[in-house]
Amino acid sequence: MAKITVFLFLLVALVVVSAAEASPEPLPARRSRFLLTSSSFYSCSKKSAAAVCLAVGSPGATCCGGRCVDTGASGEHCGGCNKACKHGRSCCGGRCVDLLSDRDNCGSCSNQCSNKCTYGFCDYA
Repeated sequence: MAKITVFLFLLVALVVVSAAEASPEPLPARRSRFLLTSSSFYSCSKKSAAAVCLAVGSPGATCCGGRCVDTGASGEHCGGCNKACKHGRSCCGGRCVDLLSDRDNCGSCSNQCSNKCTYGFCDYA
């Protein structure tokens, strides 16, 4: 009888341990990638712009509206603060361009075509 009791105890313990291992652990809380862009670490003012925006890892060297931005690539601050590109245009080197038809920026920034850019392809037939 003692052997059966010990066997049942071990069997119950094994089931409890395996059930605990089988239950999934709660997932870590996710952070939105959109919240990461508005990080207060790179918040700036006119006085602190040089120190904060020129730091390694900063998104850009210009302080616009309290955030460090890259005015050479930002669609909302293209070429300067609050100079947004119109719909369908992208910021390439501080200029708003149409990547589907611009010969100097065909399909992507700095992709130059020898003849014509059509639908984002050089010399499209």
